[in-house]
Amino acid sequence: MAKRVFLIVLDSFGIGGAPDAAAFGDEGSDTLAAISQSSCFSVPNLARLGLFNIQGVTCKPPVEKPAASFARLVEQSAGKDTTIGHWEIAGVESEKPLPTYPNGFPEEVIAEFVRRTGRGVLCNRPYSGTQVLKDYGEEHMRTGDLIVYTSADSVFQIAAHEDVVPVEQLYEYCEIARSILTGPHGVGRVIARPFVGSCAADFARTARRHDFSLKPPAKTLLDCLQQAGFATIGVGKIYDIFAGQGISQTTRTTSNHNGMEVTLKHADENFEGLCFVNLVDFDMLYGHRNDVDGYANAATEFDLQLGELLQKMRPEDLMFITADHGCDPSTPSTDHSRECVPLLIYGAPVRAGVDLGVRASYGTIASTIAQWFGVKANLAGESVLDAIIAR
Repeated sequence: MAKRVFLIVLDSFGIGGAPDAAAFGDEGSDTLAAISQSSCFSVPNLARLGLFNIQGVTCKPPVEKPAASFARLVEQSAGKDTTIGHWEIAGVESEKPLPTYPNGFPEEVIAEFVRRTGRGVLCNRPYSGTQVLKDYGEEHMRTGDLIVYTSADSVFQIAAHEDVVPVEQLYEYCEIARSILTGPHGVGRVIARPFVGSCAADFARTARRHDFSLKPPAKTLLDCLQQAGFATIGVGKIYDIFAGQGISQTTRTTSNHNGMEVTLKHADENFEGLCFVNLVDFDMLYGHRNDVDGYANAATEFDLQLGELLQKMRPEDLMFITADHGCDPSTPSTDHSRECVPLLIYGAPVRAGVDLGVRASYGTIASTIAQWFGVKANLAGESVLDAIIAR
């Protein structure tokens, strides 16, 4: 029977306690602990798998007989953003952080962008994605100048009203920015942020966001699997995060719920390989907006759909549930937080209740999946396959 792996990244679902959190200004951050106190939080399926049995997780009681193997993963890369986190999950660690711009982008970058697009630039500062529309949206509509802003992440974001700049043209501008932002200015992502509305009071971002990512600096798990003839299916932002590299099929999604609907459809399909899923709402809609109850409710909704996916798993299927960083919604910061992340590994071939302890590198996931498929690959992290597979 064909082997299938479902790798689900709960974007920003940290479990606290990164050893170097203080160096990132994140000492004490714990995303899971924060949302677990909300009355909106209920995750019986995650609990049954062993989420609260992971070392260092004390916000809820552990279950007596967890159904999955489980571990606490410590990031080795020099960053706490989505791109670097996913690269490490896929087996590539990053020694240097991607560049950030707390004072906005330098003049040489903006001048070249203006020259090549033929449009002026507004803002050019770190900004909230919703507030920037209120403060600059009307001027953008009057002038046609593009709203360029960044955040604490390594991102160059371009916001434009869909009636002023057609979305396809906005994507072309992002491609121009991507070609400029290389070398020392090689940001992790250039992000198109189309919006609609008539004035500052009702401007709203649309679902046609698109990320233009830096290509991974080395072969990832996706490349290795694809070259070995396995399917590599991306759901959500995965295609964008890896700049399409190593991905044979992709589906963009509009929400966590839609992402899980797509994943459930793939669970009914016959394929052999990896289905790699990113659920971004945890981070984008709730973590960055310090919405504890919203984040907790999103976890509850995911858990319900997780129950459906568990029922669809076949005898040779494995499921990995993890995260790429933290984004504690209970702290004053709206930035990502440097946290450890959970790892739950479930499936009929997996021994239940194996405590894998604390593992250095998110690449543990990539190396384990590569070994499961019998693919030899030079990836970061140590495989735990031999510890969890029932013989």
